[in-house]
Amino acid sequence: MHRNDPDDATRKGSADVAAIEGLLAFAQTRPRWSGGAALSSASEAIARSRVLAGKSPEEHTELLSRCLRTTAKLLLKRGKATEALPLAQEAVALARSVGGGPLVVSLMCLARVFEALHRYSEAAATMAEADRIPPTD
Repeated sequence: MHRNDPDDATRKGSADVAAIEGLLAFAQTRPRWSGGAALSSASEAIARSRVLAGKSPEEHTELLSRCLRTTAKLLLKRGKATEALPLAQEAVALARSVGGGPLVVSLMCLARVFEALHRYSEAAATMAEADRIPPTD
């Protein structure tokens, strides 16, 4: 979805998507030491995007994948790789249906989680999979 298109107001879920984008932006700008505000915001973004993806998977699966990936990265920054793993794995599973760039980014996030968990062979295999995905125009 492109922002500020003439039909933004009529697109299904556009206000919800904007709210989720705002939650993600807030979560990504909070410093590590800001407490639970960033993770709370990211968790809310996941919950809201799950609802949208449940109603319209073809339109919102990529958004849910991005929310999961963003939250996994936030957890990694806080040294919580174990908690980040299931989120990164789900992001990859969802991104497989989308393919292309979203899948590559999700795989790289998963590889970073594996590295943080000292699961280096799985990290290398995941990075190799990401490298095999052809670039899109």
